Amino acid sequence: MGGAGMATAEERPVQAGIRDRAELLAKLMIVPAIAYIVAMIGFPFLMAIFYSVSDATTGDPTLRIIGFQNYAAILSDPVFRLALKNTFFFAFVSQALVIVFSRILAASLMQEFRGKWLARFLVMLPWTAPIALGTIGWLWILDSIFSPIDWILRNAGLLGTPGALLGPETNMYWLGRSGLAMASVIFVHVWRLLPLATVIQLAGLSSIPRDLLESAEIDGAAGWRRAVEITIPLTLPIIGIAFLFGLIFTFTDMAVVYVLTRGGPVHSTQVLSTWTFFKGIQGGDLAQGAAISLFLFPVLAGVATLMLRLARRTEVV
Repeated sequence: MGGAGMATAEERPVQAGIRDRAELLAKLMIVPAIAYIVAMIGFPFLMAIFYSVSDATTGDPTLRIIGFQNYAAILSDPVFRLALKNTFFFAFVSQALVIVFSRILAASLMQEFRGKWLARFLVMLPWTAPIALGTIGWLWILDSIFSPIDWILRNAGLLGTPGALLGPETNMYWLGRSGLAMASVIFVHVWRLLPLATVIQLAGLSSIPRDLLESAEIDGAAGWRRAVEITIPLTLPIIGIAFLFGLIFTFTDMAVVYVLTRGGPVHSTQVLSTWTFFKGIQGGDLAQGAAISLFLFPVLAGVATLMLRLARRTEVV
């Protein structure tokens, strides 16, 4: 009995020592994350590389290695080139608007006013709603015939009469004209990502010491000068993270474009994510679909590297 008790007492410090080893504990805790990344990202990525150099299709179980023929085919495809250009335009314009509007919203929500909790709740609603459901709502709002926006414009005298500011036609055809379709897709995507960017910007503004802002106010720094000289420089890493995160999300997401326009009219809103889906899944050409999707990898890898560097700089500060 005594010996068993002594052995247990001797084992306890050893067990406690293992639990107190931070490096070992960190490695053990990160194993599930690594396993998830390998299973859900690493393996599909390797399969995409393999498919991209083959002739794989959904209708033929056999495949042959054909080298870089798929890459040559998609580079000569005018739809792919248009989708590539649209992807960068869509991503950078939408994220620039998201950053500007989220900054304005975050600065407004930092102020004290009645109903502040309700305003924050309403700002977060687009992010909590399922994106497919929200986009279907916008599909009705932007309808070519029954759009309530067009109804408001007609009743305001801005549309539907000779000499009207927006033209004599009774409808704008938001999703039926190339320029308006791209503007509509960007607007809905900004509406979708604005809540998350606003929360990130709120976190950055909340981290600024109050005494610093009060000292600037005592020194006579007005709102715009205080923003340019204090708040924006101090929150620039946070703004950068929000921008880069939004870029990654926009480059890889297809929900808004797919629901609203299917890439039309005449591929004017086609982006790489939707063209990959149409080519690889609906068209059955898995090889070319995989090759198209891999064109985003260098861009996303570069953006992810920048985001990690900004995050590390924020931690140091």
